[in-house]
Amino acid sequence: MDTPPPANLLELAIQSTRSGDAEALARALDGGVPVAFTTARGDSLLLLAAYHGHAPCVRLLLDRGADPDQRDANGQAPLAGVAYKGLTEVATMLLDAGAAIDAAGPDGRTPLMMAAAFNRAEMVRLLLARGARRDARDAAGLDAASIAHAMGAPEAEAILRE
Repeated sequence: MDTPPPANLLELAIQSTRSGDAEALARALDGGVPVAFTTARGDSLLLLAAYHGHAPCVRLLLDRGADPDQRDANGQAPLAGVAYKGLTEVATMLLDAGAAIDAAGPDGRTPLMMAAAFNRAEMVRLLLARGARRDARDAAGLDAASIAHAMGAPEAEAILRE
């Protein structure tokens, strides 16, 4: 049976990921923290790095074999959070690493729907260019354009209706 890494290394991994300190994160990984480690809340290191927009940490974790689709305890994939926040550089990294572009959360919302809801026009363009399905529907039967309309996201809605 493998011995788990010491608590101080786990804490270093979490804090360095949240703060964007890729060098400290590398030390924690080198010390034995698994790349797929999740916090008590169920967040993976990759999800934390991606959600906070720390591209160097995202790159490090992906290079070390992190699963770009590893879901959190709520069933959300990293790409959904990145799309919601409009972090196109990180989204590109996740997609290049094989993240599922239409990975829906428990509510059926895809990353494109998340980007549309928050009027992230650049993200909507990126996801469409990479093959996101504009006709996908969430659990309520809404597509991305309908969600953009309902949320008052005019730029995203216009792109989706082109």
